[in-house]
Amino acid sequence: MKKYNITVNGTSYDVTVEEAGEVSAAPASAAPSAPAAKPAAKPVSTGAQGGVKVTAPMPGTIVDVKLQPGAQVKNGTVIAILEAMKMENDIVASCDGTLATVNVTKGQSVETGALIATINA
Repeated sequence: MKKYNITVNGTSYDVTVEEAGEVSAAPASAAPSAPAAKPAAKPVSTGAQGGVKVTAPMPGTIVDVKLQPGAQVKNGTVIAILEAMKMENDIVASCDGTLATVNVTKGQSVETGALIATINA
C-alpha cells in the first residue's frame, strides 16, 4: 500500500492506495444492466426529398423541431434547434421554398453533416 496526501481546492486529504497484483480481464463486480432505451420516434417525412439539403453544422442533440413538411420557409426561417456544448443553435432554411422532409426528431443525437431537412426551392 502507498499513502498519499492530496490537496483539492485547499482541502487536504490522506489517501491510501492498494496496489493490485495481476490485471485481470474479468470485471471485479458486474454492474446491473441499465434498462433498454426507448426507440426514437421516426422522423416525419412526406413525399420525395427536396433539392436543397439542410445539415447539422456540429454534433449535438435536437431539442426542438419547429416545422413540419409542407411548411413554407424563407431564407433564415428556424427549422430545428440543436443543442451542442450546452448552447442552443438555430438550424435555419438556407433558401426560400417548401419544406419537403424533416429527417430528425426531438431528442435525437446527430453528428456533423447529418441531414436535418430538405427544401424544395
